[in-house]
Amino acid sequence: MNKPAMPNSFRTGPDEQGMFGIFGGRFVAETLMPLILDLEDQWNKAKTDPEFKAELQNLSTHYAGRPSKLYFAEGLTKHLRDVSSAKGLGGGAKVYFKREDLNHTGSHKINNCLGQILLAKRMGKKRIIAETGAGQHGVASATVAARFGYPCVVYMGATDVARQSPNVFRMKLLGAEVRPVTAGHGTLKDAMNEALRDWVTNVEDTYYLIGTAAGPHPYPELVRDFQSVIGTEARAQILEQEGRLPDVIIAAVGGGSNAIGLFHPFLDDKDVRIIGIEAGGRGLDGVEHCASMNAGKPGVLHGNRTYLLQNADGQILDGHSISAGLDYPGVGPEHSWLRDSGRVEYVPILDDEALEAFQLTTRVEGIIPALESAHAIAHAVKIVPKMDKDQIVIVNLSGRGDKDVHTVANMLGMEI
Repeated sequence: MNKPAMPNSFRTGPDEQGMFGIFGGRFVAETLMPLILDLEDQWNKAKTDPEFKAELQNLSTHYAGRPSKLYFAEGLTKHLRDVSSAKGLGGGAKVYFKREDLNHTGSHKINNCLGQILLAKRMGKKRIIAETGAGQHGVASATVAARFGYPCVVYMGATDVARQSPNVFRMKLLGAEVRPVTAGHGTLKDAMNEALRDWVTNVEDTYYLIGTAAGPHPYPELVRDFQSVIGTEARAQILEQEGRLPDVIIAAVGGGSNAIGLFHPFLDDKDVRIIGIEAGGRGLDGVEHCASMNAGKPGVLHGNRTYLLQNADGQILDGHSISAGLDYPGVGPEHSWLRDSGRVEYVPILDDEALEAFQLTTRVEGIIPALESAHAIAHAVKIVPKMDKDQIVIVNLSGRGDKDVHTVANMLGMEI
């Protein structure tokens, strides 16, 4: 059988039904369909509206602090070149970090939240709900709700409430109500389930501010477009600093918003290798991981068809990751399409490898990365020493690691 022809552009999807090939779509309760269709209509109008774009640009610049910096990670580059030299390898590429950790609220999440809060205002909604895993999306949602005067409810798995207590306190300070979810393993999947139940119950006045590039159409598209500022900036910045495009770009993938934000503007640059990093947890042999594209199969969850961790009966598995933000048993549908098309590679990184990268980056760069970002750095640590000195790697530093210091301390057997 012949393989399907590759698209002329990897940046064209989704189609009118919200499909990226066989992935995506709108698998929602009948009650939600009118709201989803209204959101799609409002989004299609907003993305071509000069006033909407100008307001978002103004907020991104003066409130969130964009553009974020593209930073030459000199300390990490030197360390990996020393490793390369000691092992007689290729010399070691230059490593750059896209510094989303420097944004207001400490991660990439603010990019999407600013865009969506403007959509909520445009649609006349009176109440914001959100789901969160690591808490960074919850903080960003609570932040924009406070900025625009909306009541906000954030659903968060009870397990994540315990391991991300600083972010829970930040959300409460910002005026949000944090509702712990005890169902399942009390993680991101369960929080998203509860948020969807709330939305079905409060269709008329509530806007669901989804945090990742998943969910029913048009959410994967609009979240991607709000996050694509990451890759658009990184592309211009590396051309300015190095005079050419990078050889490799790397980002961690949970639901996949920071990754698709970096990847999308580079998808048609055929010489740029693109690598997404999944949570390998304690290994892919069992179920204690969240590597849905390496160890899952297609199915439907949270309104879209995508790669999921499932048992033989099709029941969704809970999975595991040291990182609350990667602790999701699925992935955004565009990532599934990019996986099957072969344009993007998806690689698992284990908990222990991420923990080592977290400590290494802190020690040699004076930057404490989020555990999500540490997964991406861990893969750079593996491949950079084998590359040539004139090659360039960009790693998306999607957030800062303040929220993870208690988790890391516990893993290292230390007390704070």
